[in-house]
Amino acid sequence: MSVAGKYECVTRSPMGDQTSILTVEVDGSSFSGSNSGPMGNMEITGGTVDGNTIAWSSNITVPMPMKLDCTATIDGDALNGTVTAGMFGSFPMTGKRIG
Repeated sequence: MSVAGKYECVTRSPMGDQTSILTVEVDGSSFSGSNSGPMGNMEITGGTVDGNTIAWSSNITVPMPMKLDCTATIDGDALNGTVTAGMFGSFPMTGKRIG
């Protein structure tokens, strides 16, 4: 099964649970897309696909400018991963395929 699709995600951050819709558009061993939530739309940069594992970066401006580094493994319709926010550490991310 392809990792391409849309996922309803929850990242457990110090600011509380952050919900978003992650869109993954695969092109070979790379992917593009976005991660959209209440605080805006984060474009994906450097998206890679390795089997059922994806990795990418996004830049946020709220609550402060910061680069997020993300990895996730997709098992069927379930997504489990980690969001690393620089000096703030890493936070678990879970999701499920929608649509």
